[in-house]
Amino acid sequence: MRSVLVIIISMLILGSFFTCEKEIRNIAEVPEPIDSIVVSAAVNPVDIHEQGFEFLVKMQGHWVGSNRVIADDWDWFAFDYRAISPSQIHGIFEGGTMGNLFTDFFVTDFKNTRTIMARNGGLLNGIYRSSYFVMDSVRSDSSGDFYRLVDAEGGTNTMWMELRFTGDSLYFNAYTSRLGLNFPPSRHMTFKAKREHPELAQAAAAAVGFPQNIPAWDFSEGFNQDFLYAEPDAKSATFLAYDSTNTKDVMTLAIESGDPYTITDHPYLGYLQIDVVRNEDIEDMPLLINLSRDALTDADGYYHSYEAFNTVLLFPFLVGEQDQFLVTYLHPGTYYVNITADMNGDLSPSEGDITHAPQMITIDPEGEHQITIDNINVQN
Repeated sequence: MRSVLVIIISMLILGSFFTCEKEIRNIAEVPEPIDSIVVSAAVNPVDIHEQGFEFLVKMQGHWVGSNRVIADDWDWFAFDYRAISPSQIHGIFEGGTMGNLFTDFFVTDFKNTRTIMARNGGLLNGIYRSSYFVMDSVRSDSSGDFYRLVDAEGGTNTMWMELRFTGDSLYFNAYTSRLGLNFPPSRHMTFKAKREHPELAQAAAAAVGFPQNIPAWDFSEGFNQDFLYAEPDAKSATFLAYDSTNTKDVMTLAIESGDPYTITDHPYLGYLQIDVVRNEDIEDMPLLINLSRDALTDADGYYHSYEAFNTVLLFPFLVGEQDQFLVTYLHPGTYYVNITADMNGDLSPSEGDITHAPQMITIDPEGEHQITIDNINVQN
């Protein structure tokens, strides 16, 4: 696994304030080049009474693969999508104390149509962003099942995401114009992965009665236009807030942005406060945090199987003297929590790093939990 610190700087995804390269990986494998697609501000929701509802079931899973963000390739990356209500699934990348990136897919009513929308965004260095997308295209052919979700106000004129499923493989592209600043939109991210550990998503689905074709959130009246991002040449279903002091929490910024749904509106998800006690051997060292299905170390604190790292579900990163982290939007279930002091600076768990014996914690629905790791003293 490579540096999540660099990833989070690049990855506040579709409404990103960072530049995007022009090279496109066309996961849809349509005959025409993606650059020939005519961008439009039109938004025409798919009626999931007729097609597209199955997307929510297909999107469930612990997706493990590779990611390309702008021009940087990451050999290992993962998203953990599970149901959190009868008609909503959620996944998040927790990058550490700098910020996070989440995407929810859910059933709603929008423009007099029962459809699927996505809520995508996060908090990065004092910038709060929440953007909404609506499914406008569904297609199946020899390359798999293809779905597109576009900016719910600006359409493909502003940004969109597209996903293709082939068996247990997922291909996920995101395109952005930086909210109109870099028109036309270009590819920002390509995530290619396979579904692993399906029992995690299956357990969540059974617990919440998923899937059902009922609205999770209500957008039948659209959005409050007073809070939406809008420029003379661009508009977006995006809510923004900025704290130059970097002292306001996510809830304060959410309210300031006018976001119609915030972290406290999400059902079922919990929180985990992780406290780390540093000893003199790991003072000021970067810390890799891993929450995984399987234990990464044996009872003596040594890495016992690198295959276990494919069960990692979340992987935040702490730098400098940081010794606390609050994991948010956390799926209920049992996790192993592992802290690795990155002694050799390769930004991956490896020989020479210092870690500890396994510690396990169970997260309850809507629970608030805490764990202290104070035995980081085993050098591998």
